[in-house]
Amino acid sequence: MGRGVKAAVIGGVCAVMLGGAGYGAYNVVSALDGSGPAGAGEKSGPPDADEVKETAEDFFTAWEKGDATAAAQLTDNAAVARTLLAGYRDDAHITDVSITPGQTRPDGVSVPFTVKAKVSYDGASKPLSYDSTLTVVRGATTGRALVDWDPAVVHPQLKAGDSLVTGEAASPAVRAVDRDGKTLSVKAYPSLGTVLDQLRAKYGDKAGGTPGVELAIRHTVDGAPDTSLLTVSEGRPGALRTTLSASVQAAAEKAVRRYDKSSVVAVKPSTGEVLAVANNPASGFDAAFQGKVAPGSTMKVITAAMLIDNGVTSMNGPAPCDDEAVWQSQTFHNLTNMKPDPGATLADSFARSCNTAFIKLIDEKPLSDASLTEEAQERFGLGRNNWKTGIVSADGSVPAVAGPDRAANAIGQGQVQMNPLNMASVTATAITGTFRQPYLVSPKLDDRELATAKGLPPGTAAQLKQMMRRTATQGTAAPAMSGLTGDIGAKTGSAEVDGQAVSDSWFTGFRNDVAAAAMTLEGGHGSDAAGPIVVDVLRAGG
Repeated sequence: MGRGVKAAVIGGVCAVMLGGAGYGAYNVVSALDGSGPAGAGEKSGPPDADEVKETAEDFFTAWEKGDATAAAQLTDNAAVARTLLAGYRDDAHITDVSITPGQTRPDGVSVPFTVKAKVSYDGASKPLSYDSTLTVVRGATTGRALVDWDPAVVHPQLKAGDSLVTGEAASPAVRAVDRDGKTLSVKAYPSLGTVLDQLRAKYGDKAGGTPGVELAIRHTVDGAPDTSLLTVSEGRPGALRTTLSASVQAAAEKAVRRYDKSSVVAVKPSTGEVLAVANNPASGFDAAFQGKVAPGSTMKVITAAMLIDNGVTSMNGPAPCDDEAVWQSQTFHNLTNMKPDPGATLADSFARSCNTAFIKLIDEKPLSDASLTEEAQERFGLGRNNWKTGIVSADGSVPAVAGPDRAANAIGQGQVQMNPLNMASVTATAITGTFRQPYLVSPKLDDRELATAKGLPPGTAAQLKQMMRRTATQGTAAPAMSGLTGDIGAKTGSAEVDGQAVSDSWFTGFRNDVAAAAMTLEGGHGSDAAGPIVVDVLRAGG
């Protein structure tokens, strides 16, 4: 099921207001004040085995009976424990509790246990089962053996500030479908887990479905989407059409599995529609959309555009490739074994990914410390924090800097930060001349305004496309792109990271009306790992 259960918590950490739907919630906190039942104890030091066993058994018995007061008196934070345990029964609708303790752990004070219970709401009922652990400590003011109170005692996924709620889901379930109406499930496409969670939370009420009933954790501290623990009764999912392509997504999922810490995004340059997004690992942080790392020499697409737009050089103009380039006391080099070419053109140095050629040109008039930033923002729509893709995303950062970082930024190091979504968009803009903000869900669904930028002059776009074509057929991207038919182009990149022995691998390319970009952290040169990922996705894109 999805996430998000309606609840309102007021009056501090323990007061609860029942919502109009008639379901309950109890608020979970983890503050421990060291207090406990009145009466001083005579013992000191850690509880012995008999005390641990007796305290745990008495606590479990009271919990099973639903006697919140008795159970709470066996903890070192009775006030909070009483509220939580009472809410467990009355507000969270968890009944028929049966607790089975396991063998005390080697530390002598931790007792694992299994809870089997039932969640019932509005005539529907489902069994609930999970494992947790409690620890028995000596009460600071009582000397008694007491349960060391923590929200995780109630359920292992509860943290400070979380609320466990049962009731009608705040957002109806959604059945996300691709651009052709094919259902997109997390089972078939694991990388879409976080994507679908966000889509449901944002668009569930617009997809035409009806909400079900669920037991869920509301994360009030970090604002993360609620975590569904148990579906008590199914709602009717509404169909939410995305821009994704099931076939391209399948290829992306398979491609990133070959390399650890890999991400890829594919977009349709003529529209900005996102065709695929995949990460390895598939769950957790969405590096493809939210990552912020140096893109290496794939950044030279933007730098080349800046040089052409400002009249510094052109595709067939001079861009000498020397062994080294010194910029404000910092020396920059090329990849090992790259032969110098003093007569190289911009197209030559772009195809070979010659660092020194680009660094030597950024000092030419009329360029300034802000020129690369302006090119990225005004032409490619980057770095303004205004992309509205349908889910959380980062739209890149190209800060205006002086000193050595101005040169480093030009070759995708320094302070430049990108992710595969950004670089796929850069390629799409480069080959069409038009910036079209990438998106996963049509803006017509919620009337959101997509970001805009003025794009590239036709002559600049034509030169960039030609340089990327040459790189794919004769330059550093040729080994990876070999065998790929159609109108193709690419740019490789390697980003060095302090303290990291192997560079990050980057690759961006296009085939007909599909642009894709990938990164593989610690993957080596651009064509080593990221290249094959992009090629597989482009091949699937047709």
